Amino acid sequence: MLIDSHCHLDYFEEPELDAIMERASAAGVAFMLTIATRLGEFDRVRAIAERFPNVFCTVGVHPHEAANEPDLSAGRLIELAQHPKVVGIGETGLDFHYDHSPRDRQVAAFQVHIEAAKALGLPLVVHSRNADAETADMLARGASDGGLNGLIHCFSTTRQLSDIALEIGFMISLSGIVTFKNAETLRAIAKDIPANNLLVETDAPYLAPIPMRGKRNEPAYVAHTAAFLADLRGESVTELAQETTANFLRLFGKAAAIIAAR
Repeated sequence: MLIDSHCHLDYFEEPELDAIMERASAAGVAFMLTIATRLGEFDRVRAIAERFPNVFCTVGVHPHEAANEPDLSAGRLIELAQHPKVVGIGETGLDFHYDHSPRDRQVAAFQVHIEAAKALGLPLVVHSRNADAETADMLARGASDGGLNGLIHCFSTTRQLSDIALEIGFMISLSGIVTFKNAETLRAIAKDIPANNLLVETDAPYLAPIPMRGKRNEPAYVAHTAAFLADLRGESVTELAQETTANFLRLFGKAAAIIAAR
């Protein structure tokens, strides 16, 4: 089976969700992690995770929204993460490409998420764009005294960030970007990611992989990314699915415990 380790199911219309789940199941996608980007919209994210037994969720504030969440605190994240279906913190991080929020606000919000993740022992879901050095520095400092784990989601940047992430024990999650024609540098890095540090995702409804490029992405399409990666890395799709599923369950221990208890 496959797990879509990062999607945004709350971005789809409610009537669509049952069909999306059916297509995911038909494609061999057994579980999904739907990601929060604003506390003000967290109720819908949580409701989707409550509605579908095979969906888990996170709580957090995307760096684009850092300036729009003045009441963000580690305590508030910790409070919301008590829900059994909340299995991670984020997505958080730094985006110095669009700068939709001032950089100092992004940094402050990122630090709050790091503190909450460490306090809870939950994995941190990290977004980084045009901020590899700063992201790597904050993660290294956050992990310096232990107790921080997580993943770089939708990884598409440099070895500087992937090397630091792997050094501190983070996982690297690859999206449909790895299938794009101009992603040769990313593919070179993808070949070198250790098998026990690799995850796959869609980031749906964005970044549909080839051969679905140009369409709205959805969790079922993670199967295309997995097949492409398996070929790239010289292994079978079954092997890659087993590896990435085991990695997800090891990282997201709260989800693994719920699944094991069924």
